[in-house]
Formats: sequence, structure tokens, C-alpha cells
Amino acid sequence: MAQQHLDPPTDPAADPRTGPGPVSEDALAEYLRAQATEFLRSLRQHREAGEGGPPARARSRAEEGGTADDSGDAALALRRSARRISGTLHTFRALLDAEWSDAMRPELAWLSGTLAREHAYAARLDRLLFALHRLSGSSAFPTQTTGAAEGAGTRGRAGVPERGNLTVGAAKAGALLERQLTLARTRAHSAALQALGSSRFHAVADSVALLASEVPLTPAAATADLRLPAAAAEERLTDAVAALPLVTAGHPYNAEALVHGLSPDPAPHPQDGPWHQVRLLLRLHRYAREVLHGEDAPVDVRLLAAGQALNQHRDASEAAAAAAAAARTPRIAPATAYALGVLHADQRHEVEAARFAFQQSWQKQAVGTP
Repeated sequence: MAQQHLDPPTDPAADPRTGPGPVSEDALAEYLRAQATEFLRSLRQHREAGEGGPPARARSRAEEGGTADDSGDAALALRRSARRISGTLHTFRALLDAEWSDAMRPELAWLSGTLAREHAYAARLDRLLFALHRLSGSSAFPTQTTGAAEGAGTRGRAGVPERGNLTVGAAKAGALLERQLTLARTRAHSAALQALGSSRFHAVADSVALLASEVPLTPAAATADLRLPAAAAEERLTDAVAALPLVTAGHPYNAEALVHGLSPDPAPHPQDGPWHQVRLLLRLHRYAREVLHGEDAPVDVRLLAAGQALNQHRDASEAAAAAAAAARTPRIAPATAYALGVLHADQRHEVEAARFAFQQSWQKQAVGTP
């Protein structure tokens, strides 16, 4: 399946997506002030809700782009604003005070990453337990049974030994995953609370508060056209997508993707890195569009579908890694290891499905008429 790309417009003024004229520095300053104000509002909601409670209920990270209105979603709104400020500082770095921008970006990335871990572990556990339910063929998660009961159950399902083994091992596999991921989630919750009470976070909050009132633009920003750095961000995204194996993603089965699945090497899957990078570049492109268009930014359905596919890709990749890590636990029962192996393979197939979905959505964008 050959990939086709439309040539991007050489003159930014000819790009119908950004209008007939240049976009001035005011749009950048307004966007950054709005995100800084949202950050401070979310921080106030988070403090009013109380920071010492139990970990918040899990929500899929694919929903992170939505607006969080209630206090229970204050941490998600904090992350949302921090990501947008950091991404905008990256894309429009040449128009901002370099020293200030370079100091702010890693701090915002630290904050966003620290707040993300608790929700990531909770969503990952939900995803894996749901997959175990589906793979074991049970409407409810199988309860822990005695050895005698397990023996009776396997004898009754002698005609389908693999399905029976998975069902037997699913309970222990689920319990193992729940122990590991709940512990990780609890530690992430504690780390987030410590971070929000640290002097490092207060320094970040003070910097954002200053940003809400004054944006440190360079003198060159007065005559700059914001469409040029935004177009550069889109070009980086297009180049990264062009380097992806989209032809391979168009096939229903990629056996090479399973080769490293249960390798003793705990390093990330070698095929996943470029896809994760494209996801980050797509996010920067979306934020740049928000800067150019403000609150009236048109919804690009194809970009939305591509982003959702890449979020699913990330979630499935990390879930597969968690299943593989659990399978490396010493002295687990063979049925448990088997269930985790099947679960890992299932999530790697979900990775392939997400790549196929991205390929389909991106090809629609690539061959569309100008």
C-alpha cells in the first residue's frame, strides 16, 4: 500500500487553515495566559478538594484531552494545562525568552509526568483485568479456588484444555497484576502528593502565575508570523509519520512485533518508540493549531481519530509490558504464566490494531483533495 502525501503549501499565507493574513504575537500571548489561568484555577480546585484522600478513580488516558470541570478532575486539568504550556514553549521557543523557556519546560514535564502515573497505573490495571475477563470467557472475573476445585474444573473442560488453563490461571494472573499495579499506583499517589507540597512545585506555580500576567516575548516576536513555527511543527510530524512502517501496519498480522515480547530484556519494545514519538509530535501540532485559531479552532476529525489511535497504541503497549513484567515474577504457577503470556500476546495484537487504525485515518488525510 503506497503512501501518498500532498505537498505542503510553500507560502504560509496560502494555507487556508490559518486564514489569509499573518498571525501576530498577540495570539501566542493570549493562549499562554489562558492556559496559565486554567492551571491556577485547577490548582485551586485541587487544594479545595483536599490532597490527602485515597487515589482518584481511574480514567482512561485517552480521555485526557477533555475539559475537567469538577474538583475530582482537577489533577487531570492541571496536567492538561501543563502539557499545553510546555508544548507551546517548545514550538514557539524562538519567540520567547530562551532562558526562561528552557527552565520552564522540564519543570512542567516533571509535574505532568508525576501527576500522570497514578491514573496510568489504574487505567492499565482496568485494561488488563478486562482483557482477562474477555480471554477467559467469563462474564465475571474468576474467584480464587482451591486445588480440588481447580482439578474438577479442568476435568470438566477437557475438550478445550487451552481455554481451561487460561481460565484457571486468569484468577491468579489477575491477582498478581492487581498486587503489582495497585502497589505502583499507591506509590505514585504518594509521590504526587509529595510533589504538590514540594518547594519545586511551588516554584513552578509561581512561574505560571507570572505567566498569567506577563508573557516574556522576545523583540523579534513583534514582527513574527506564528504560522511559520506552526508549519515547522506540522512538517516534523509529517516527516516522522513518513518514517513509520505504515505498509506493515496495513497488514492484519505483524509476527515480528511478538518476537521480543517475553524477552528477559525489560527494555521497551523496539518497534514502539517511533510510534510514541509520532504521538508526541501530533500533540504539539494540535497545540500549535490551538494557538493559531484560539477558541475557534476547527475540529479536524482525521487528526482526532489519529490521536485516539495513538493513545490506544500507547495504552496497549504499556499494558503488554506490564503483563510481560508480571510473567517474569519468580516461582509463579505454570497456569499463571500461561495466562499472562496469552494476555501479553493479546495486548500486542491490540497494538497492531491501533497501528492499523492510525494508518487508515492518516491515509485519508494524506490522499484528501486540497
